[in-house]
Amino acid sequence: MKLCVFDFDSTLMDGETIDFFAEALGIGEQVSEITERAMAGELDFFESLQERVGLLKGLDFSKVEEISHNLPYMPGAIETIAALKKRGMTVVCFSGGFRTATSYAKDILGYDADFSNALHVKDGKLTGLVGGDMMFNFSKGDMLVRLQNILGVSEAETMVCGDGANDLSMFAHAGTRVAFCAREVLKKEANIIIDEKDLTLILEKI
Repeated sequence: MKLCVFDFDSTLMDGETIDFFAEALGIGEQVSEITERAMAGELDFFESLQERVGLLKGLDFSKVEEISHNLPYMPGAIETIAALKKRGMTVVCFSGGFRTATSYAKDILGYDADFSNALHVKDGKLTGLVGGDMMFNFSKGDMLVRLQNILGVSEAETMVCGDGANDLSMFAHAGTRVAFCAREVLKKEANIIIDEKDLTLILEKI
């Protein structure tokens, strides 16, 4: 294998970044309920992302950065990425979450690049708007195919790892498909299933 793509929230990081933001506004339960339904495939990802980010309007960006820089990473994330890179693989993060978290984590966790979304900020506060690379149900698969073409990597040489419904599109273009502590909708399409919060278990399966 030459390319590995990880999801970020609930895969490389233990939790959902947007839920941590919502907790700071006292609307954690409201947002996490929408997140859970989106990850289970019950809601359109684009619509649910817009709705959830809209609820964050007014949150200080300084608080966003503080939370983004203090997220709990998944056990084994650093070790697993290092081991994959030692095998000669390019390791990339695709996230329906936010650059404030994924770009900060890049050098800590050791992946080569991150593709995620950007929260719109005006006068030091979130406006409730969002844009970026990973807004739709199809986004991860679309970006994966483009990366494969650029790097000259085949589906058989590609591994993907995620937990939710918005990872389905990249599962469609990878030979090795890891469902990590995942929703049933994703497990059905996986050929490796890990139900314990330890990413190093992947290394035993590939």
